[in-house]
Amino acid sequence: MGSWRWRWRWATTVLLLLLVCIWRSEALYGPSSDVLLLSPSNFKAKVLNSERVIMVEFYAPWCGHCKALAPIWEKTATVLKGFVTIAALDADAHNSLAQEYGIRGFPTIKVFAPGKSPADYQGARDVKSIAEFAIQQLKAVVKDRLHGNTGSSKKSESNLLSASVELTSSNFDDLVLKSKDLWLLEFYAPWCGHCKKLAPEWKKAANSLKGKVNFGHINCDSEKSLMSRFNVQGFPTILVFGADKESPVAYEGARTASAIESFALEQLETNVSPPEVVELTGLVLMEEKCASSGICFISFLPDILDTKAEGRNKYLELLLSVADKFKRNSYSYVWAAAGKQPVLEKAVGVGGYGYPALVALNVKKGVYTPLRSAFEFEHIVEFVKDAGRGGKGNLPLESIPVLEKTEPWDGKDGEILEEDEFSLDELLGDDIGDKKEEL
Repeated sequence: MGSWRWRWRWATTVLLLLLVCIWRSEALYGPSSDVLLLSPSNFKAKVLNSERVIMVEFYAPWCGHCKALAPIWEKTATVLKGFVTIAALDADAHNSLAQEYGIRGFPTIKVFAPGKSPADYQGARDVKSIAEFAIQQLKAVVKDRLHGNTGSSKKSESNLLSASVELTSSNFDDLVLKSKDLWLLEFYAPWCGHCKKLAPEWKKAANSLKGKVNFGHINCDSEKSLMSRFNVQGFPTILVFGADKESPVAYEGARTASAIESFALEQLETNVSPPEVVELTGLVLMEEKCASSGICFISFLPDILDTKAEGRNKYLELLLSVADKFKRNSYSYVWAAAGKQPVLEKAVGVGGYGYPALVALNVKKGVYTPLRSAFEFEHIVEFVKDAGRGGKGNLPLESIPVLEKTEPWDGKDGEILEEDEFSLDELLGDDIGDKKEEL
């Protein structure tokens, strides 16, 4: 009798433990939920091979933000039922699958659309915002199919042209090292099995991020010098060349398109070149900085005799602070000392109301706008924002003015040139001598 009771208690305990495990893995969404529960066993069939738009929440049962999102996610699934699939994956229980998609925080929401790489959802976490985003994705799929693109995820990757650039010793420095853009480079060997497995994922990531991040590939069998130059020891090796091109960073994440894309977008956020405020010393620099950028902000600073080096450096630090705030925008920042570029000053109406002065110049549109408020951080920030939105009170600029070629500032205080001493006799010459004789 005692043995039977012991066995019954043991079986009850095991059953309770199993129920707890099940509750933990599905704590946020029950079996009757409209939210599709995912696991490694059904992920490929339900998501990757699906012809529908699917939004997947990667969550952890213990995550407070995930618990707050759960009722919203449930309602969204009900609203979109029959149109867009709303799914959830317990990333705590299925960590390896979550890692494949570069999941580093909870909840993370990704949208999977036929024939496209998964993309992060970054919008507001309410039913209306999520549903509107999902419908936009659905419309995009319908539009593609109307134009003859089936968008099938089963489409052969070999039929897609890769956005990854083939790099060699002859074009590497010009395309990569001299570029200010972010580059992800794969060093591979044609015979390498792991490289062959990576190839379709690399192609997919490169195509997905085309226009945002540059991808390149190097055949190390034929480019051993590049392999040696960057100390590549095995294949495939992925290196990231960001703002500091001399110190590439190795990519150690999962070799899937989604993980590579997530990593590349993170690098895009952090690998931004430090801002510059460059002295305008001639037409070449004007064309380089202003003609090629969206908006060029030109500051005209007081003469060095009026501010000395300390005062000028404070102005430059102020401008650097502004440039840093907008470093993700394609703006340029240049400066010139008062009176050094008279033709430019006249063309943009500077000089009549004192220094410092600031103008926003858009060479492509042929317009400029002067700063009409104080030369202070808050005012300049608002001025830059207004310029980015199209500018207020734009004035026409006929052409790029002729610029004087000047010597760059040496960083020192200005020197007052002392005039040579002279005598009245030297100034008046013989006339004064004759007058003295008459006296």
